[in-house]
Amino acid sequence: MNKLLVAFTLGIFTFSQAQTFTEQDTLRGSITPEREWWDLNYYHLDIDVNPTDKFINGSNTISYEVLKPHQVLQVDLQPPLRIEKVTQDGVELEVTHNINAHFIQLTKPQQVGDFNEVIVTYSGHPKEAVRAPWDGGFSWKKDANGKDFVATSCQGLGASVWWPNKDHMYDEVDSMLISVKAPKGLMNISNGRLRSIDKETNTSNWFVSNPINNYGVNVNIGDYIHFDEIYQGEKGVLDMDYYVLKDNLEKAEVHFKDAPKMMQAFEYWFGPYPFYEDSFKLVEVPYLGMEHQSSVTYGNQYKKGYLGRDLSGTGWGLKFDFIIIHEAGHEWFANNITYKDAADMWVHEGFTCYSESLFLDYHYGTEAANAYVQGIRNNIRNDKPIIGIYNVNHEGSGDMYYKGSNILHTLRQVVNDDRKWRTILRGLNSEFYHKTVTTDEIEKVIGIKMKRDLKPFFDQYLRTTKIPVFEYKVKGKKVSYRFINTVDNFSLPIKVYIDDTPVWLEPSMEWQSKKMKGNPKTLRVDPNFYIEINP
Repeated sequence: MNKLLVAFTLGIFTFSQAQTFTEQDTLRGSITPEREWWDLNYYHLDIDVNPTDKFINGSNTISYEVLKPHQVLQVDLQPPLRIEKVTQDGVELEVTHNINAHFIQLTKPQQVGDFNEVIVTYSGHPKEAVRAPWDGGFSWKKDANGKDFVATSCQGLGASVWWPNKDHMYDEVDSMLISVKAPKGLMNISNGRLRSIDKETNTSNWFVSNPINNYGVNVNIGDYIHFDEIYQGEKGVLDMDYYVLKDNLEKAEVHFKDAPKMMQAFEYWFGPYPFYEDSFKLVEVPYLGMEHQSSVTYGNQYKKGYLGRDLSGTGWGLKFDFIIIHEAGHEWFANNITYKDAADMWVHEGFTCYSESLFLDYHYGTEAANAYVQGIRNNIRNDKPIIGIYNVNHEGSGDMYYKGSNILHTLRQVVNDDRKWRTILRGLNSEFYHKTVTTDEIEKVIGIKMKRDLKPFFDQYLRTTKIPVFEYKVKGKKVSYRFINTVDNFSLPIKVYIDDTPVWLEPSMEWQSKKMKGNPKTLRVDPNFYIEINP
């Protein structure tokens, strides 16, 4: 990875790959002094959504615990939305604005251990998503009958694109009430469980009882119809609810059978669904889909694969609806285990992309899973490192999906024991249950469970674009071998076949030799290892 230049001038970072970072990137991407002194406890987001004017207005009550004395509190909200006022204990407070970051000047002394709240009132025309979910904002659409069909999506861009909050992933709110006033005749579906509907104003109140990351919060408004089923899961009864446009009910009842199949596979591999208290929902939206916690959004046009395509090119990708499996997989890796910094987004996307193959493994067998992972390998670009730049809200390469999956698949081969591998995956979801994490924490836990120093392995695959090259020579009965194109101290056990008999080698950067039984000229490397070969 190219080095981040040390220079910091006038709020601008310079990265040697011709990337620049502004003061706004730092205010968004770092744990600023105005963030670190308080811990999120509770939100009540209360808004009125007006699709006709593409306008929203309302408030967010932010409850927090004081960790250390400080009198300035940072809240994030992106223009063109504007903060109208902020109050604490009924007293209106002064706010200093710096584009997306807003600094509330508190007058009440903030005593350590106190639980306080501020109410942020805001309004405006939120950014309209052009290509949701990738660019984020509100999607203001119409259904086939001309009725409003509205949804939010905001990963990367940030939840502050549509509501005021502490817009950094390190601090998840403990619980949340989401109140949304929708046009008459339409329903709003948000996260958690529906507590009540005010029929006079058509305001729905949804309560989330588990910690939730800010981009996981969503609003979905449409001419919905509801159906449901009960799933007998590892923790007991799980409510699985489905909200689709009325015209799509018949095909959804058939197509959404992938949802309980998903739950069955992922509870096996990853452990219990992390949000039983908040139920599981699939909600139809006018864009492709997103992993909103307990309110997974769906727009894959009721097709198998990714909009009818197999991303692996093997045929196995058409055995399931990509959006149902992938986005629901994020309930474990993104919503249960959440990255602290966007630079570590591979923890979300690598594990969840890998979950697609584990779904196949559970329902169709290991050979199907292996073929799928090897197939999506063709989509890897190796354009830049998977790990991004810390403290500036910077994501790494899009290879975090396909390469991330292949990294984990390679580790599975090294473990060489599916029971142990399953224990590792379930252990991650237990140890980091409802927590925010760093890549280093994930690496260390996997290394401890595998009883290996995995730092060179993860440095190689996550922090460079180099793929290890297995180089070997055959002379008589002897095979000499090593790895090239690696970071320092890299080694990796790999399985090769001699006359179709498996043989384990552990190449390093130094030449090693081994006398083989059978004919060494028949040597072939197990294709489940993500390496290149130079015979």
